[in-house]
Amino acid sequence: MLWAIHGHVESIALLIVVGLVGLVLGGEVLVKGASKLAATLGMPPILIGLTVVACGTSAPEMAVSLKATLAGNADIALSNVVGSNIFNTFFILGLAALVSPLVIHSQMIKREVPLMILFSLVLFAMSWSGGISRLEGAVLLIGIISYATWLIFEARRNRKENQELVKESAQEYGDLKKEKSPLIKSIALVLVGLGLVVLGADYLVKGAVSLAKDLGVSDTVIGLTIVAAGTSLPELMASVMATLRGERDIAVGNVVGSNIFNVLGIVGLPSLLSPTGMSVNPALFSFDMPVMVMSAVLCWPLFKSGGRLSRLEGFFLFSLYVAYTAYLVSHATR
Repeated sequence: MLWAIHGHVESIALLIVVGLVGLVLGGEVLVKGASKLAATLGMPPILIGLTVVACGTSAPEMAVSLKATLAGNADIALSNVVGSNIFNTFFILGLAALVSPLVIHSQMIKREVPLMILFSLVLFAMSWSGGISRLEGAVLLIGIISYATWLIFEARRNRKENQELVKESAQEYGDLKKEKSPLIKSIALVLVGLGLVVLGADYLVKGAVSLAKDLGVSDTVIGLTIVAAGTSLPELMASVMATLRGERDIAVGNVVGSNIFNVLGIVGLPSLLSPTGMSVNPALFSFDMPVMVMSAVLCWPLFKSGGRLSRLEGFFLFSLYVAYTAYLVSHATR
């Protein structure tokens, strides 16, 4: 009996360790590939962060939410999205700013953050009826397709300006990572990095969920915390590694882009494919979704004040996530 318990604990520990190693290595390779891709295509790092890195690091959320919705467990699907967006804004941005103050691109303040706020409010309004219908899911899905198309069109239209941004970025960070490299090599690095972070997140989530269940933590808390945080680990590693490498545009763009993709794509596609749409838990609507909207709204004044996110502001965001998680655990245990 003791041997069986010991073996079970070792299995959980191995899953967690393998997951962490995959995330660290994948995050490094992903950011390196993304920065080279930006230079090769003449695109600013912020655009790569908003598209390639953001969509790629959201793959675990898509897999979990789609699987949960089709299996009839919409609570996990939606709580995963809501919890992931809260984790992205409070924990990841907070931690990245603690590592190094983040300079916020003006485009982020003028366009991306207002869009993130708008889409969060749209999701909240759709949830008012108690569910996301298939029609509303189609609207959200059209939204993410239109947004991605618009970003690509803008990048092509402003190619010369983007090339100047790449040069300025290289001068600001004082490195050689912006030098062009073969396109196939850059894409290969991005794909390998994404594969490692997704695989690492999968192993880590499995280990963490097994550990939580052994400790008697409820499925609701697991969905909003461990699963949400676990599926956001690719965003965490990409943003932290980007910050450490001086690619701060990628770090911020990854978080904002992932939040937009989560709301439009990861809620939209499962809602459209599910025969009955996606139901909304009343508790999730009354507390966690307002927190998600608040986290998006809070980015605007913090980003606009001085055009940077300081270590103090990063600590403030990080503290908000600690308080939110503490409330969830306390409420669940009561």
